[in-house]
Amino acid sequence: MAQVLEFRLPDLGEGLTEAEIVRWLVEVGDVVAVDQPVVEVETAKAMVEVPCPYGGVVTARFGEEGAELPVGAPLLTVAVGESAAPSGPAAAGGTGGTGTAGGIDGTGAPAGAGDGSGNVLVGYGTAEPPARRRRVRPVTGGGPAVTTAAPATASGALGTSETSGGSWASEDSVPVVDESSVAVDGASRPVDGPVPVISPLVRRLAREHGLDLRRLPGSGPDGLILRADVEEALRRTGEAASAGPASPVGSSLASGASGPAGTSGASGPSGPAGTGAETRVPLKGVRGAVADKLSRSRREIPDATCWVDADATELLRARAAMNAAGTPKISLLALLARICTAALARHPELNSRVDTEAREIVRLGHVHLGFAAQTDRGLVVPVVRDAHARDAEALTAEFARLTEAARTGTLTPGELTGGTFTLNNYGVFGVDGSTPIINHPEAAMLGVGRIVPRPWVHEGELAVRQVVQLSLTFDHRVCDGGTAGGFLRYVADCVEQPAVLLRTL
Repeated sequence: MAQVLEFRLPDLGEGLTEAEIVRWLVEVGDVVAVDQPVVEVETAKAMVEVPCPYGGVVTARFGEEGAELPVGAPLLTVAVGESAAPSGPAAAGGTGGTGTAGGIDGTGAPAGAGDGSGNVLVGYGTAEPPARRRRVRPVTGGGPAVTTAAPATASGALGTSETSGGSWASEDSVPVVDESSVAVDGASRPVDGPVPVISPLVRRLAREHGLDLRRLPGSGPDGLILRADVEEALRRTGEAASAGPASPVGSSLASGASGPAGTSGASGPSGPAGTGAETRVPLKGVRGAVADKLSRSRREIPDATCWVDADATELLRARAAMNAAGTPKISLLALLARICTAALARHPELNSRVDTEAREIVRLGHVHLGFAAQTDRGLVVPVVRDAHARDAEALTAEFARLTEAARTGTLTPGELTGGTFTLNNYGVFGVDGSTPIINHPEAAMLGVGRIVPRPWVHEGELAVRQVVQLSLTFDHRVCDGGTAGGFLRYVADCVEQPAVLLRTL
């Protein structure tokens, strides 16, 4: 007797209470395996593929793509047990008389449920995933149904099924037949293999522009298709204007804008100025999370900002000397981060947060350094854990890793939370200064403007030097202007004379 089990949206961690359905990876009637990703959702923190802890036949889905669901809301129902196997043509995707379907044994329990845990989200654990799933692929033109299979991996290689003219196929299904080709509308074509794509953003970009990923060579390891490959293909077809690359790392948290042009990070049409058309952009997902956090920061934190111009010529020379000495190269952001951690060691008041209920200032023992990054999903702030314990080389590597994860939308909730101080490099947008909003519940943020040649008095003479404006926005509850000024002055001294850092190394 089949048993129908309900799978609810699990707790995705970090206090998240809802998620938006981006893409369904299964259809009603599909046979799913234990641990198979069934839906791709977007939280306020990251894009997540949710694996189902049950194996069997999908009997219902709850929520359309674009809908927001609270944690605990039903996602789908799965029929498990011997009688859950599809009848008629769909039975071709079964296991052929073994009494199992989609990893479900005759007792109705997930096969291999006692073999350990595969994908785990907060609130449930799952068994080790089977290698493949099976389904039936009807073909138009009177041809026979073709059984297909696709890997059930945590990377989410399965695509959304789209119905058109009575036939459907998973975006990444792999035909499993004895023949070397299958019939499509009376013609014959070779059987294609799985599409080597990991990033859901790359898949979405290709899907939105009608790009066939099967025909696209990948430049990544083992032929992996990267975002750059898709953008290059779109440029070749004249669609580059609608597939602009992600903005560089660094953005003003005060503005909340998605890029220099002021375009919104949320999806939706944009009415041209002067046409009289009104456009409404939903405040949800990353955009909504940013709005809520900045509003709360403005309500709760009495902030103040101080700034200073600094001669960064010697810092740039020091970096050039480091990079000339060998690889790996040291980034300027890593040097600024190292200066920040040294300054926080001298002024720990700024590495703190306020416990409003207890009316206490909590000074933190570790520096988890956030840095503002602008992506095509909006503003995110990845966090470098234990930045105070990393040297410039390790900081460079971690910044590079987190920046790439931000670009591809693969940052985990844990990599986007827990920061104690934020470094905001808005100079990449060609601006000199800003008064950013503190990343609640932190106590301060250091802003770095562009470095440009300017007239400067150096050693008593007028010279052209590389000058940068540094700004510090701080919570006036945790310290007074003297402490904030001391922190900023130390940062400026290290920028002007990098040898000052040697005192703290």
